[in-house]
Parts: sequence; C-alpha cells; structure tokens
Amino acid sequence: MADSGRRRSSARERVTRLAGREIVSEGIASSFWTDLNHRAMTAGWPAFFAGALIIFLLLNVFFAVLYSLGTAPVANAAPGSLLPLFYFSVETLATVGYGDMHPQTNYAHLVSTAEIFTGMSLIAVMTGLIFARFSRPRARFLFANRLAIGQHDGKPTLMLRLANARQNAVSGATAKLWLLMTEKTAEGRLFRRFRELRLERNETPLFALSWTVFHVIDAASPLWRADAQTLEAANAGLTLTVTGLDEQSLQELHARRSYVHGDIDWRAHYADILVIEPDGRIRLNFNRLDETEPDPLADEPN
Repeated sequence: MADSGRRRSSARERVTRLAGREIVSEGIASSFWTDLNHRAMTAGWPAFFAGALIIFLLLNVFFAVLYSLGTAPVANAAPGSLLPLFYFSVETLATVGYGDMHPQTNYAHLVSTAEIFTGMSLIAVMTGLIFARFSRPRARFLFANRLAIGQHDGKPTLMLRLANARQNAVSGATAKLWLLMTEKTAEGRLFRRFRELRLERNETPLFALSWTVFHVIDAASPLWRADAQTLEAANAGLTLTVTGLDEQSLQELHARRSYVHGDIDWRAHYADILVIEPDGRIRLNFNRLDETEPDPLADEPN
C-alpha cells in the first residue's frame, strides 16, 4: 500500500492538446527520463541542440573534477586550476587529443579510458538521433482551416480541401475522415465515439497540387439531420488523415488535421483556386485555400 501511495504521489497532472482542445491527465507517473528517446525526437531543433550542449558541458565538468582528484594527473596542465582539466576533458571526450596535454599517471589513464568510452557512446547516440530526425519523412500538406457544407452534384455534402505544398508526386494517396461525437449509450452513459465518414473518392492516384474530399450527407451519414446546434451539443470534432508514397524519397507520408464543430461553414462552398490562363498555364492561388463562399442553393442537411 505504501508503494502504491508513492506511485500515486509521483504522478503529476499533464496538460496536452489534441484536436484543438486542452486535455488534463493525471495518474500517470512521468519524469524527464520516462521517455527520453521520444523527447529527443520531438523537441524542436534549438531545444535539441541546447540539451545536447548542456549534457556535453556537464560531462566535461564531471570528468574535470575526477581528474582534479589525482596528483598531477595531466601533463602541462597548470596545477590547482580546473580550467585546463576541463579543456583536456573536452579533447578526450571528443577523441581529438591535440597532444600538448596527456595523462601521465595510472589514475589519469583510467579516467581518460572511461571518458573515451563515454565519448564514443555519446557520439554514436548523437549521430543516430540527428540522422533519425533528418531522415523522418515529413509531409508538407496544407489543410484548409475551414470546412464547408453545401450542394455538390445536387446533394448536401461536407467538403474539405487540402494541397501539397511541395507540389511533388505523391502516389496512391488515401484519405479517411472521422467524426468524433459524444453519444449516449443504451445504459444512459455518455461515450465519445469515432465514426468514419464515407468519402465520395477516398483515393487519388497522384496528389501533386490540390484535392477536395467530399462526404455526401445522406440518410446513411452520421451527419444526417444534423445542424450547427446539434454538433455543438455533441461537442463534435472531425479528423482527416492522409497517407501516400513520396515518389522521390520512396517513403510513406502521413499527415493529420483535426477540426472542431465551429470550423464548419454551413451553406457554403469553397472558392475556386484554379485558373487557366490564356497561354494554357494553370495558376493555383493557395492564398484562397481556406476561403469559402455562400451557397444560396444549399439547404441544411435534413
């Protein structure tokens, strides 16, 4: 019981953001070392290099103090000063070894052996982390900030537009759209549930420019007879996931964008972003990616 109490006391509140909402979780023990690899992979580049520099400096201070515990451990190092030992530690940890300072006692050789092993391990870890961070496939997909519900092919339709900012060839792109709503179960309990929304065309052989996904709101749709007030009462949200193969790197790309019910423009459609110029060139204006226009022909889905 005492151990269980210690585990509970070590767990702190944790605040994260998901789908535009703040989520406070408690009861999970967490510390800096709990998931160090994840922290190193997800930190921004400035924080990553700042953390690496702090670790590097602390290790060199630690080994400089160890050297100072011996009697004249390093040749040509001014006695009674920690700074020359710190510089010698930097040379040893980085496996540089300029030669003007070198271990001259068995104690110093033992410490430098441990430091060289530590330095080789640190270089291997840093090389692996930097390579992993650089080599991670990253999609540069732009998602419209607003969704639209209006008429498409004579049917009430939910529309969501996205674009490929790199304008390179992404083959076999697949999209899935999910609706998250709070529903009441048969027992009367509230339950958050994901429902997949069937898309009119959920795949495209080549995603290089822009793509609008359509969900027809018919009797089989979870959005049938829904309106803005209905979705607000159910605290509804939408999540679009997109995957595809980058033909240049031959790596699979993944992207996700979440929306809340207030991001939907009702009785609207997207403004056209594509114009064919007189010389036959196609001009795409991605500044209008989010732009919607009123659809006077559209009715609320019912």
